[in-house]
Amino acid sequence: MTNFFGPTKVGLAAALSLAVAGSAVAQSHYETAVFAGGCFWSMEHDMEPIPGVVSVVVGYSGGRAPNPTYEQVSSETTGYLESVKVTYDPQKISYTSLVQRYWHVIDPTDDGGAFCDRGSSYHSAIFVASPEQRRIAEASEAALKQGPLKGKPIATEIRDAMTFWPAETYHQHYPQKNPIQYAEYRLGCGKDRRLHDIWGPLALK
Repeated sequence: MTNFFGPTKVGLAAALSLAVAGSAVAQSHYETAVFAGGCFWSMEHDMEPIPGVVSVVVGYSGGRAPNPTYEQVSSETTGYLESVKVTYDPQKISYTSLVQRYWHVIDPTDDGGAFCDRGSSYHSAIFVASPEQRRIAEASEAALKQGPLKGKPIATEIRDAMTFWPAETYHQHYPQKNPIQYAEYRLGCGKDRRLHDIWGPLALK
């Protein structure tokens, strides 16, 4: 009996293999950036919708003790900052543009935390993983000092990248999983009001 399904199955398998390979190739072109900007829930909320951003993971960076927990970081004794690891497609958004968008979702002049969240774990920082990232971050900071933040001290640090530790599962995608609680937190924290005071129409853009 002629097997009418054999060639079709082979063809489907080949197509599936090519699709998987194509996806792997695409992912291999993705790049990552790590930022700290206060509450990592809000950083994820504000950076995930940026066109070209593939994913955002919340976590901790800047400290040295391995496997930090939220309780340890929030004790303000570990040196860790609440951070986000942003995976992006450089064919759709450049690192330069990503840094520019980052500035507009934080208050770079706050040296005591971020909005209603106070303490060293909420400080803002750009963790650079290469000389090129450092060059771009420093040039972007210099432009702020000559432009919209002229005459104001910038507290955001540009730091060498360190190990990024993902936060606990319940912190990942918190705004999507708990929209009411997050909306109440964000309103009470006054982040959007402060961003508009600093950036005007550029806030969140």
